[in-house]
Amino acid sequence: MGQSGTRARIQSAATVLFRRHGYAATGLKRIAAEADAPFGSIYHFFPGGKQQLAEDTIRTSGAEYGRMVLALLDSVSDPEESLVRAFEAAAGDLAAADYADACPIGTVALEVASSNDVLRVATAEVFEEWVGMATGWFGQWVDDPKAAQSLAYSLVMLLEGAFMLSRAARDPEPLRVAGRSMAALVRAASVPR
Repeated sequence: MGQSGTRARIQSAATVLFRRHGYAATGLKRIAAEADAPFGSIYHFFPGGKQQLAEDTIRTSGAEYGRMVLALLDSVSDPEESLVRAFEAAAGDLAAADYADACPIGTVALEVASSNDVLRVATAEVFEEWVGMATGWFGQWVDDPKAAQSLAYSLVMLLEGAFMLSRAARDPEPLRVAGRSMAALVRAASVPR
């Protein structure tokens, strides 16, 4: 598999562990063990250690997640139906993962907001990328760019909040409610075409 395979395994293991347990609770030895990689290979690929690995993981998994959500939204032509389906899919995925895997950066974002500026900036930039992508998507139905951006922020906020509530309650219903709420917001803001 070579070096690129080892690096990919380290990134993959770190993504899962940071997503489930957060930054502080995830040690490099555990990442190496989960990745089936020599401990020293983490420093080979990420000389800055845990912080560099976490920043890379946030940016990489965040971008992948954003593209996945946008593809899911683009899979249905009606925006209201698309949003309901996307949130329903998130609810199903979360339940199937036994409420362990939600947003790839949410757990770390909450944890490092006031303790690690490098990782805080990385999560903030990923969230802004998501808002930018969603603003473009909403712009298909809303003529006012500020309204499209407001919907984009609402999408990210409702998704993140619903993930938190669903995980705490171990119940997918908050995600379903958030999807219906987003559909109502789009309905209220949409320009007939």
